[in-house]
Amino acid sequence: MREGRAGRTAHASVPADDRVVTGGSLARVLVAATARALRGVDCRDLGSTWTLSRLPGAPEAVRRAALARAAGRLALPEHQFGAVDADRVARWIVEQYPQRTYPGVVLGSPHGAAAHLAVALGMPWLPAGFETAVHWGQGGVDRPGAAYAHGVPLVARLRARNPDLHVRQVHCPATRGSLAGSTLAFAVRWQRLPRAYRDFLAAWLEPGAPVLLLRDSRTWPVFGETRGHSLQVGSAASGLAPADFSASSRTLRQVLRSAGADGSRWDAPRPGPPVEAEHAVDDGFADELQGWAARRSHPLHRVLFPCAEALSAVTADLYRHWLRAAGKTGDRLVVECGRLLDPWQVLRAGLVPYWCENATRRAVTGAEWWLAGSAPFSSVDVLPEPPGMRSPALAGLAQWLAVASFGRRRRSLDRGAARGYPVTAVSTRRVSEVLRGQPYDTPPPPRLRAAQALDVLRDGGAHQGLLVC
Repeated sequence: MREGRAGRTAHASVPADDRVVTGGSLARVLVAATARALRGVDCRDLGSTWTLSRLPGAPEAVRRAALARAAGRLALPEHQFGAVDADRVARWIVEQYPQRTYPGVVLGSPHGAAAHLAVALGMPWLPAGFETAVHWGQGGVDRPGAAYAHGVPLVARLRARNPDLHVRQVHCPATRGSLAGSTLAFAVRWQRLPRAYRDFLAAWLEPGAPVLLLRDSRTWPVFGETRGHSLQVGSAASGLAPADFSASSRTLRQVLRSAGADGSRWDAPRPGPPVEAEHAVDDGFADELQGWAARRSHPLHRVLFPCAEALSAVTADLYRHWLRAAGKTGDRLVVECGRLLDPWQVLRAGLVPYWCENATRRAVTGAEWWLAGSAPFSSVDVLPEPPGMRSPALAGLAQWLAVASFGRRRRSLDRGAARGYPVTAVSTRRVSEVLRGQPYDTPPPPRLRAAQALDVLRDGGAHQGLLVC
């Protein structure tokens, strides 16, 4: 990702744009990967901001402490959080895309398949929100209530400057490990279409170009939903259920032990009924996008997915259909995971991409079920992203090997990603290094038309619970 503009430093009263959006957050990686693919560039320059792979033999407690310190240094200081300008963040996002006309745009919830879909369509992908983190000097992994109390005045200052935001504070030791005790994590949603997005679309969309809005419809119980600042304990991406984050849960005790806490101080407030989870699209954003599109005669299509696996499966099917229609085999599969994806290398090699949201058993089982119901692939390459921590919800290497075993001739589990799994970390550039070894399958197929894509999403996604309207 590009550095902040000259003259902005980490100690300035207004933080640099590229420091506001959490390094390594999914939306940030997807924007970077999509923008590069639209320029015909892979992700070999995308690395992790920090990694524990430098401490492969260190005791677990040492590794956790090193990770917490590194994350604390990279997070925003408390005094800068209120100075964040969300409109400027939106401008920083659109500035990463080449300034040229586009046949449409994909917006919405962060999902790896969204990046692959956008690249096949020749369109940019724009998130409906972003993730940011604030340093929490006296924090604790097992103190979600204290985390929320600490976040209340910080979010109040942020929303005083940015009233059109909803801030979902996420305290999830299952996905963040020890980081949940050293930083406060916020999923920030725009409640209106940012001006920078409106200007970008008005300037660069072709007349009548379609607008695709992808919405993650998963739900999770939260506390304080009506205040513009809500707390979510746990995550829809954790591979666990909301009940697993209750004080009496054996699973929670395992999670907290892995993160270096014992659970005796667990102080989560009682949540309300389930609402849309952290990566949802705010209704205000969706309504304003609809109005903008209608005024300018851009057809708007909504795609709602009930789980990450549903969109991954139907997008992989779409790629296979698209490749075969262009006279290619569509017979080689790459299973990506988390931030390990590279849409340009996938396109260059003529691969079918299936994206696992993370390395949980739930996500990997989804890939297995899809493969079991699909026509066989001659080769299957698997790139699991080690989460850098242990969790009772994680898939073991044996399950990842089972995914690779679906290949008829080639079955490959990347050794670089598997080495030290699950406690090491692998940078995004790793997937580019691996996929560069795949044979070229050029030229790429003609650009996928939006009408074709919507037909496949509508027909193939029905049994996955996907809703296209």
